[in-house]
Amino acid sequence: MIDITKAMQAFVAVVDKGNFVSAAEMLDTSTAAISRQISGLESHLGVRLLHRTTRRLSLTDIGQEFYSRSQSILSDIAEAESMAGQEVLQPKGMLRISAPHSYGIHELAPLLTVFRRQYPDLRLDIDLSDRVVDLANEGIDVALRISRALTSQLIARRLHEISMIVCATPAYLKQHGCPQSPDDLSEHAILNYSYLSTGENWAFTHQDGSEVSIRVHPTVQATNGELLTTLALDDAGIIVQPDFILAPYLARGELVPILPQWSMGRFYLYALYLSRKHLSAKVRAFIDFMAEQAAQR
Repeated sequence: MIDITKAMQAFVAVVDKGNFVSAAEMLDTSTAAISRQISGLESHLGVRLLHRTTRRLSLTDIGQEFYSRSQSILSDIAEAESMAGQEVLQPKGMLRISAPHSYGIHELAPLLTVFRRQYPDLRLDIDLSDRVVDLANEGIDVALRISRALTSQLIARRLHEISMIVCATPAYLKQHGCPQSPDDLSEHAILNYSYLSTGENWAFTHQDGSEVSIRVHPTVQATNGELLTTLALDDAGIIVQPDFILAPYLARGELVPILPQWSMGRFYLYALYLSRKHLSAKVRAFIDFMAEQAAQR
């Protein structure tokens, strides 16, 4: 099968140099190879591009038109290769990032100001969504996700731990009692986050190292943690949410942690991307930046 780009290069070189020998020298190949490429190109197109005589070469009418188009196409290819080469060295262009909605507002937004100062040639397209995104089909360069363990086939870089806190309002606990063990949750109204990586199975680790997994039966399930937090603040039930959402309410005593001897295990923030091979400068810059910020926490 003909390599149309190489055949175009051979054809343009022959026209520019006026003969096969000089074209072969310019492309560092043999005269026979150049001749085969030109013949293959003409066969592929079904037209004659060159008039050949023992003394000179000349373009046919269609050959003249094809020569002009080939010059333009090869110029565009060279420009594209040059731009791609620059992208490898310096982050530029559009960087598309997906992040959980609440994390994006509370944690990511302040970091993006610093990131943009470091990389002013980058433009950012931010998708805040708690759903699982398809990086390839949706054109996402990097996705930030919070999980205990990832089963994705994507490449993942763990950035830092996220504290998950089980809590409720003092008024709710006064009315319904405070759970003393994870098993007691079955007797309470549960406000569950739909995208929690463990689903409706809340996994706890005791201070002594023992583990237990409790299947909860939510009275409310939602895809947004702040909606659930608002419901919890209205004394509607028990929630488990990350500290970056709950911190101000815990500090003011509007919500109080429960099950102090138990933790929800280790959740982490991950950066997900498609491949380590030919990783673009913009994706590498963002992931390295997030890792640097995580190290300073």
